[in-house]
Amino acid sequence: MPERPRYINIKGKLLDLSKPRVMGVINITPDSFYKGSRVSSEKDIIETAARMMEDGADIIDIGGYSSRPYADDITPEEERNRLLGPLKMIIRELPQAVISVDTFRSEIAREAIVDCGAHIINDISSGEADKNMFSLVAELNVPYIMMHMKGDPASMQNNPVYDDVVADIMREMSSRIVKLRAAGVKDLIFDPGFGFGKTIIHNFEMLRRLHDFSIAGLPILVGVSRKSMIWKTLSITPEDALNGTTVLNTVALLNGADILRVHDVKEAVQAVKLITEMRKTKDN
Repeated sequence: MPERPRYINIKGKLLDLSKPRVMGVINITPDSFYKGSRVSSEKDIIETAARMMEDGADIIDIGGYSSRPYADDITPEEERNRLLGPLKMIIRELPQAVISVDTFRSEIAREAIVDCGAHIINDISSGEADKNMFSLVAELNVPYIMMHMKGDPASMQNNPVYDDVVADIMREMSSRIVKLRAAGVKDLIFDPGFGFGKTIIHNFEMLRRLHDFSIAGLPILVGVSRKSMIWKTLSITPEDALNGTTVLNTVALLNGADILRVHDVKEAVQAVKLITEMRKTKDN
């Protein structure tokens, strides 16, 4: 099994992944599944980003396109109008922040990186939605988060079927990894896509076998924050799913997650600190 890289190069600065990192989510959308993650005013956006950094976020992930199940499609123009202004504002006001842009459109990604100064591309479709994305990533030489999704947000939860969810995902993603490596892309991060074309059973199977994804030789990002695998299982709402999120984030860390993508940064950072401290006792 190939060893996963311990560093990601972000514009010449190395992000050390020997300790798990936390990515805070900011949704500049009116319809994201968790109401608490939605922000719209400039004041709220800056305050949210600043609070996440104070709480210990290593990366801020900003998106203007809701990818919740059955979400409506929006035009590139609408995504651009939602996203780029706030993105520029955050980078201007918080220049020390490492910013990931959550988009599957290469034209939006280009503007976010080149014109606004974002650092990472987070693509829920791994290049399937826009065939120009891989060449753009290679051209810009930026870290690329490649997530697995079966179908698209409007259809992905319509009876997703796998023979073996982990093996099927790796089989599908391996060809994309080969293409990106051949194009010279060095800094890849793998997200198995919890909730994106998977049933609750699939999600828990993926979490239990998370370390199996290490065969790709890439850092693993896990995004289970307040998702339906938690609140449907517990018969609660996304607003009440913080405790369940912390439990599953802890399981993910124990099973090999390198980055946690979360709505609640402080609690995720605490989980990382506790697991890191526990591992020191093993090393000693």
